[in-house]
Amino acid sequence: MTRTVYVNGEYLPETEATVSIFDRGFLFADAVYEVTSVLDGKLIDFEGHAVRLERSLNELDMQAPCTKEELLEIHRKLVELNGIEEGLIYLQVSRGSDGDRDFVFPSEDTKPTLVLFTQNKPGLANSSAAQKGAKVISIEDIRWGRRDIKTVQLLYPSMGKMMAKAAGADDAWMIEDGYVTEGTSNNAYYVKDGVIVTRPLSNDILHGITRKAVLRLAEEAQMKIEERLFTIDEAKEADEAFTTSASAFVMPVVEVDGVALGDGTPGPIAKRLREIYLEESRAQAI
Repeated sequence: MTRTVYVNGEYLPETEATVSIFDRGFLFADAVYEVTSVLDGKLIDFEGHAVRLERSLNELDMQAPCTKEELLEIHRKLVELNGIEEGLIYLQVSRGSDGDRDFVFPSEDTKPTLVLFTQNKPGLANSSAAQKGAKVISIEDIRWGRRDIKTVQLLYPSMGKMMAKAAGADDAWMIEDGYVTEGTSNNAYYVKDGVIVTRPLSNDILHGITRKAVLRLAEEAQMKIEERLFTIDEAKEADEAFTTSASAFVMPVVEVDGVALGDGTPGPIAKRLREIYLEESRAQAI
């Protein structure tokens, strides 16, 4: 079945969708994006993603392509047209194209480019990877300084995924000035003596929508949380660890740089947080 995608106001077969070769997202990675999960045919935390998208656009002085209400309608239409029960919706906004290549931003009347597409992922909630747990390695963090803006500058995270794959692992946690920043596509946490430790929000990490929800749920469950810098050695001595993201929810981590955590299986706190996050998300989905 050919997917139906959305490009600048049109719903099209993916084989007919095109974007200008002069689009600044293609030429300069001058674009931002969001990924929203779909469970039971409904959107998970759409409001959080819409608010973060608005922030990313504002930080880059990029105009919004449409209203939040219009964006919600596009998401729902794509879910319907593609029959998505479990999966993802990817959204990208670029500064558009003024018909040539120039480092200087185009004029203000240049329309942004808006693209959305779905990914059908049956079994997303009951992931076998989550049941097994992930293995991570550590790598140097050499990304630009504004990681709080969700841009499409994902070359180094992609390279990090490949470094992990070459090492027989599933993902990489990035290190800057001796401290863990985040995973290649997720926020990072470890648990020691019942305390959840994660890096505080700043320009150094993405302000994860799933992170926010999971920390709120952990607090409501009376779990102890410390938002502070931590080293990879601390993580290797942890009882358990996990990551959070919109596409993997809460993913247990069972090994860090070849060191097994606990008994080498997903820990109880990570499993409980995944359970209550999915339960809450399904209840609040729209």
